[in-house]
Amino acid sequence: MVGRIMPNFIEIRKGDSFTIPLQFKNKDGFIDISGAKVNLYVKDNESGKIVLSKSGSIDDGVLGKASISLTPEDSENMAVEGDYSTNIQITFAQGEVHTIYPSDISKTASFVISPTIKE
Repeated sequence: MVGRIMPNFIEIRKGDSFTIPLQFKNKDGFIDISGAKVNLYVKDNESGKIVLSKSGSIDDGVLGKASISLTPEDSENMAVEGDYSTNIQITFAQGEVHTIYPSDISKTASFVISPTIKE
């Protein structure tokens, strides 16, 4: 699985699988995310349309662990050099919604597709 997540961008190779690991904690320790939902959104900046909406899984709610798994099909219809923005949101069981990526509220994050050589 080749890909990377940095403070202001997520990069994957076109057609590859990549899992984004997440863990929620604060100064008091882990945040219980049992019953929460985690979602990744990718928007084409030119058209303004969402080109990818992906639900994650809660892997260990008590320890605040979740992940979002991208499949080869997720990037198949996206241009290698597209102009994309992304964010990740968590919706807690009580209905509270928080954008957790990018963590800097004054920044936007990019979603980058790198080329691949395929037969």
